[in-house]
Amino acid sequence: MDTQTHYHYGVIARAIEEIDAAGPRLSLEDLAERMNMSPAHFQRVFSQWVGVSPKRYQQYLTLDHAKHLLANRASVLSTAMETGLSGSSRLHDLFIKWEAMTPGEFATGAADLSIYWDWCDTPFGDALAMATDRGLCGLAFTADTTRKAAMDDMTSRWPSAQFVQDRARVSPLMDAALGQSGELQLHIIGAPFQIKVWEALLSIPTGHVTTYSDIAQSIGKPKAVRAVGTAVGRNPVSWLIPCHRALRKSGGLGGYHWGIPVKRALLAWEAARTEEDAA
Repeated sequence: MDTQTHYHYGVIARAIEEIDAAGPRLSLEDLAERMNMSPAHFQRVFSQWVGVSPKRYQQYLTLDHAKHLLANRASVLSTAMETGLSGSSRLHDLFIKWEAMTPGEFATGAADLSIYWDWCDTPFGDALAMATDRGLCGLAFTADTTRKAAMDDMTSRWPSAQFVQDRARVSPLMDAALGQSGELQLHIIGAPFQIKVWEALLSIPTGHVTTYSDIAQSIGKPKAVRAVGTAVGRNPVSWLIPCHRALRKSGGLGGYHWGIPVKRALLAWEAARTEEDAA
């Protein structure tokens, strides 16, 4: 990632944090001042990365927007799964092969598996990325937690693996994940039921949402809503497998493993990109 891109990711991450904390009362002038930029320059940089103006983005961060999504852009997962369609998930445009760990490999806690990791910048703040020789296997956001909490969480999922910090192995995969360059490969590590739930999440198009109960219905386990919720929360590759698109029936955001502010930011980012594409 070049110096200017790194800088802009930092600006957008800080701006999203400021907008999320202050809400709609934060003016463009005040926000630009906090970023140490002129209003015109800040709006240009923000709109380039997010796709809409800061004011419009503020609207996307509200709970009312989540309820609007559920009312107007709810995906019918069962239809997508039955017809074998994957929807227009951004993930399917990025990676060329999805290799899931076998049940036997999962049961051994990823023994004899080397997992490489490093910290990276994203539009949603600092993140921990992990990868094997077969592809990206983990992505955790730290904006609402800490680096230590993210590291402890991710390494506990595969207790027998060997973890090695290696930017050279991780960086190209994250560049692809962020749409910078290259093609992304994933190595999905999970139990069979979890992987089935994550496949259902991949059927939710960008800019749309679903409910936990609809996911349970789509995989033929209508009474397993709680188990589905747990599996959604254990998604190891946040954002790329879009667990943030799962909401409560009421339109409430529900939980999010890496913090509700990050979930709101992810939904707002996607809504902005969807609006931009439709324009």
